[in-house]
Amino acid sequence: MRFFDDVSVGDRFTGGPVTVSAEEIIGFAGQFDPQPFHLDHEAAASTLFGGLAASGWHTAGLTMRMIVGSDAKLAGGYIGLGVDAVTWPKPTRPGDTLRIEGEVLEARLSAKRPTNGVARVRIVTLNQKDEVVQTLIANLLVPTRASLAVPA
Repeated sequence: MRFFDDVSVGDRFTGGPVTVSAEEIIGFAGQFDPQPFHLDHEAAASTLFGGLAASGWHTAGLTMRMIVGSDAKLAGGYIGLGVDAVTWPKPTRPGDTLRIEGEVLEARLSAKRPTNGVARVRIVTLNQKDEVVQTLIANLLVPTRASLAVPA
C-alpha cells in the first residue's frame, strides 16, 4: 500500500480492463439514467449517439471500479474530496473494453488534516480503440505514515 509519503507528481498508474455489455448499459440506465439512447437500441439509433450508449455516470462507475483495482494501491482506499472536471468526449458502447491511465498532477499536505495529503489526479478512460471515453480530475485524501501513530 502506498501512503502519501510515497506519492509524487508525475506518478502514473493503470487499471482494467473491464468490458461492458448492452445488458449492463440498459440495466444501469433503467435504474439511474432512463433516457432512450441508454435504454433501447432502436430508439438510440435516431439520436445524436446513433446507437446504444452508456450513461456517462455508468462510465464513471466503471472507471471507479478500475481505480479501486488499479496498481495505485493507495493506503486507506480512494477517498474523494471532490471532482474538478469530468468529460465524456466519446460514448461507451456495448462490447467496449475499457481501461484507465492515471497520473498524479499535484501532491500536498492537507491544511485541515496534517496526517493526510491531497493528491490531485487525472484519470483517462480509454476503449479498446484507444479512444478517450472519459477524463476525470479528482482530489483524493491519502493518509501519511504519520497517520498510523494517531489514535482513531
